[in-house]
Amino acid sequence: MNDKSGVKKVIVITGATSGIGRAVALSLGRCGASLVLVGRNARKGEELVRMIRSDSPDSAVKFFQADISNLAEVRTLALRVNNSHGQINVLINNAGARFTQFEETSEGLERTFATNHLGHFLLTALFLERLMRAHAARIITVGSGAHFGVHSDPIWILTRETYDRRLAYGTSKLANIIFAYELARRLSGTSITSNAVDPGGVATNLGRNNGLAAWLRHLTYYASKGQLIMPSRAASHIVPLALAEEFEGVTGKYFFECKPVTSSGLSQNFATARELWSLSVKLTGIDASHGKVWEYVRPHDCP
Repeated sequence: MNDKSGVKKVIVITGATSGIGRAVALSLGRCGASLVLVGRNARKGEELVRMIRSDSPDSAVKFFQADISNLAEVRTLALRVNNSHGQINVLINNAGARFTQFEETSEGLERTFATNHLGHFLLTALFLERLMRAHAARIITVGSGAHFGVHSDPIWILTRETYDRRLAYGTSKLANIIFAYELARRLSGTSITSNAVDPGGVATNLGRNNGLAAWLRHLTYYASKGQLIMPSRAASHIVPLALAEEFEGVTGKYFFECKPVTSSGLSQNFATARELWSLSVKLTGIDASHGKVWEYVRPHDCP
């Protein structure tokens, strides 16, 4: 799978060692893309690399171990990937987590928000220069219908005292979608597109870290609504967004089953988007002083 210049497409997938990310990686491996797989578990990562190479002997695939919730590790990851790849054609911000109890990272951040949003915000910023080098690069951020559960002005950073697992997860998924929209606006006029996608209710290990009972409740909820799907089907909703010609140039959309759908009104609020962007810049330490990081990102004119 080459781009228009004849160079093999480079696709980065976070959260690639299980669930949706793993299914997407296996599917893209068969397409002949050059894969950069990111995950926390080195053993699972190397097993996946071997599986893809066995299935597609000519595939180019590398695994990079990193915890997306740790911003220091994200910076190291970006440096390693940028040093080994001259361009990035597709970035799939897929890694996600949900925690029943309040957890804090070593950097003092609430772990749900750090994993699902902040790590991807920083990683995307650090990859922008490589994305600009590719023809018609695409950024795909995995959201969730859980964002509809946030009905008022979001509290982005929950404390131990205010923590609620549903609110934390829903708010982080709202952040994913707002980020995808805002990035599309700020990258208007460049060759990079930014979209969000709802994979649906997928039978993955999301939430398994909270115990068997919590995980089974999650699966039962979607199964009872007849909406539980396998990771391979979810991947079939993401892979076309990464590769299909029909989506080239399409930006600022929220997709479900490869069709643009309407996200919540709150996700489309310009003031909320500006607030989230400013907070994300502050918490990740990314700003204009980083030179090329923001070279292509321009604030848009909001109504």
